[in-house]
Amino acid sequence: MDTATTADRLVARLADVGPVAVAFSGGVDSTSVLLMAVHANQSLGGHADRIRAFTLDMGGGLDAAQAEQVMCALGLDQQWERVSAPPADDDLEAAIRVIEDYHPLDVECAATSMCLLRGIRDRYPNLTYLLDGDGGDENLKSYPLEDSDLTLSSILRNPLLYQEGWGVDAIKHSLAYSGGLSRGYVRTYAPAAALGFDAFSPYTTRSVIEAAVAIPFEQILAGDVSRLSTLKQDVVSAGVKATLGVEMPVHQKRRFQDGATATPRERVSKAWCRRTFNVLWQDRQKEADTLDRRSGNEVVPAGGRR
Repeated sequence: MDTATTADRLVARLADVGPVAVAFSGGVDSTSVLLMAVHANQSLGGHADRIRAFTLDMGGGLDAAQAEQVMCALGLDQQWERVSAPPADDDLEAAIRVIEDYHPLDVECAATSMCLLRGIRDRYPNLTYLLDGDGGDENLKSYPLEDSDLTLSSILRNPLLYQEGWGVDAIKHSLAYSGGLSRGYVRTYAPAAALGFDAFSPYTTRSVIEAAVAIPFEQILAGDVSRLSTLKQDVVSAGVKATLGVEMPVHQKRRFQDGATATPRERVSKAWCRRTFNVLWQDRQKEADTLDRRSGNEVVPAGGRR
């Protein structure tokens, strides 16, 4: 599994730099990343405590209960910490300022992430490196279609839809973002950077995305939309078993911001996010309006320059 090789190389590079945190929900992506990091650390002869998993709990958190169960099942419970935070700490406006975006799900995710990262930072002032499972959903197309206007046909016709949006070399979403992962990764990277972490997910590397794109989704799904909800857990758990020899617990997908509490949060509206974004960034937007914008579809003559 390419992801395991990527994790090995990463942990090897960090061999002499101290502890590594894993943002952990007990879901398929974060569990597989944790197991690969633990395996790589063991191969290097590192102390077990060097890899520590952290789970946010904002009151009866579903992820916290799930994470504890998974860590106990794997015999890694001594390497797990619950990070508690009150719901009042969930600051959506601060998240918009940090990620410089207004997409509601990304804003919610970033705000929740900042709660987790503040908790880790308070406990470990000098901890720098953070691993997570961002990109796992995108690679295996593991998003419920009812949350969008996408169809199974549109997903299959656009192999890199979740990586780069609807088009390459074209402005499809906005003048600031192309879409897909180039926009979504900011929800993880920017909060981490703001709180002094260097964050990385093995699932975001080109080799892993290349392997995911090569999966014959059309044949595997065979028109069955419900298969999207189970494909990722089957592929990743089989890969972990083949690579590490570990039976990985698998659980139903849950959004990070929903797993921090006992019940899924009420969705914030895009209109509110956009208004808040405009207020925070109005000066920058005015400056951008004076620039000479050019279309991503513009044809450049061979050897020419824009």
